[in-house]
Amino acid sequence: MMKISKTEHARRRKNLMAMMEPNSIAIIPSAREQSRSRDTDYPFRQDSDFHYLTGFSEPDSVLVLTPGRRHGQYVMFCRERDKTRELWDGYRAGPEGAIADHGADDAFPINDINEILPGLIEGRERVYYSMGRSAGFDERIMAWVNDIRARQGTGAVPPGEFTDLNHMLHDMRLVKSAAELRIMRKAGQITAAAHVRAMQYCQPGRYEYQLQAELEHEFASNGARYPAYSSIVGGGDNACVLHYVSNEDVLRDGDLVLIDAGCEFQCYAADVTRTFPVNGRFSKEQRAIYDLVLKAQLSGIAKIKPGNHWNQSHDATVKVITEGLVKLGLLKGRVPQLIKDGAYREFYMHRAGHWLGLDVHDVGDYQVDDTWRALEPGMVMTIEPGIYISPDNRKVAKRWRGIGVRIEDNVAVTADGHEILTDGVPKSADDIEALMVA
Repeated sequence: MMKISKTEHARRRKNLMAMMEPNSIAIIPSAREQSRSRDTDYPFRQDSDFHYLTGFSEPDSVLVLTPGRRHGQYVMFCRERDKTRELWDGYRAGPEGAIADHGADDAFPINDINEILPGLIEGRERVYYSMGRSAGFDERIMAWVNDIRARQGTGAVPPGEFTDLNHMLHDMRLVKSAAELRIMRKAGQITAAAHVRAMQYCQPGRYEYQLQAELEHEFASNGARYPAYSSIVGGGDNACVLHYVSNEDVLRDGDLVLIDAGCEFQCYAADVTRTFPVNGRFSKEQRAIYDLVLKAQLSGIAKIKPGNHWNQSHDATVKVITEGLVKLGLLKGRVPQLIKDGAYREFYMHRAGHWLGLDVHDVGDYQVDDTWRALEPGMVMTIEPGIYISPDNRKVAKRWRGIGVRIEDNVAVTADGHEILTDGVPKSADDIEALMVA
C-alpha cells in the first residue's frame, strides 16, 4: 500500500531536531478519542503533526524528541498491550511495537509518563511545545515544570524557556516530498472519480444526500475510507451558502448543484469543487456565470509557479471576476475602482485558495515578514474562485438570483510551473454536459 516510509518519518524527525537549540526537548501529544454520544466515539483520526513525525495511529500517545540524548533521541509513550482491551477495541502496538515498527529509540507505557517525562524535561534549557491545542495536556506540562521548579533547592534545574513548535514544524510540512505528492496525487484521482460518479448519477428528484452517498462510496471503494471534511452538496439556493452541509433537500429541474468534497487518503486531503446543472443542461445565465468562474480559475492557476507569490492567484481571479461582472451588468463602474473598493465581495467573498496537505486548510504562513510568501516546488494549494448571487439580492435581475458557482482544483508547485492533481474530472461546461447526457 502507498504510504510514507519509516525512513522518511525518521528523516523528518532528524530535520526537526537539527533546527532545535542545543540541550532542548520537544513534546508532541497525539490526538485524543472524541465522544460522539454516550458510549460511542467518532472514528479516531491522528493529530497531523504527530502523524507527520511518527506515522503512529493510536490515541493516548506522546512523542518526545531529545537531541543528543545518549540513550536515544526518539522517545514514545503509548498504551501497553492488553489482551482484554484489544478483544473489545482492537490491536495495540504497545511500547514494543513503537520500537520495532515505528523506529522509536525508547518507548514506555503511557501510564508511566508522570514518573519518566519530568526527568527528561529536567535540565533542558528549552522546551518546544505548542501551547493552546490541548488544555488538559497544557496543564500536565505546567504541573511537571512547576514540580521541577519546586525542587530547585535540592538541585533540580527547570527549563529556562518555552518555544512554540509550530513555526519550525509547519514550515517543514508546507513543502511536500515526492512520497507525499504521490499520495496526494492518488487522493486527487479518487476524488475526481467520485465527482464524475456524482455527475453521472444526478437527476431531478434525487436528494442532495444521495449524491453525497455516491461520492463517499467511491472514496471508500478506492481505499480512502473517510472524507477529508464534511461533504457539501448544495442544490439551487443552497449553492450560495459557502459551508452548507445539511445536504437534505431535493434536487430540482433547472437548478445548479455545487459539490465541494474530497477524500482523505493515508491522512492526506483532497479538496475539489464542481458545479453542474441538475438536469444536465446549463441555462443561459448559469452558463454565463459558470464560464466566468472557470475563466477566473484558469487565470489563477496560470500564476502558480516558483517565484510568484501566494496572492498573485487571488489577484488574478479578482480581476477576471470583476471585469466579467461588469460585462454582465451585475456591477457598474470602472474595474480598477471597483477592485479597490472591494465591490466584487458582494459576489465573491472568499479568497482564491489555501494550502493543502495533512489538513484540508493546511499549515504554513501565507506571509513572511508582512510580505506574501514566494511559491516553492512541493507546495500544494487549492484554487477555488466562486460567484454567489444571493436569492435575496434585489440589486440584480431575478434571472440571476440563486445562482452559486465554485470551481476548485488542487495544484502542486513544480520546478518549472505547476501540476493539477485533480484534473480527472471535467470542468468546461461543454464537457460536463457531454458527461451527464452520456
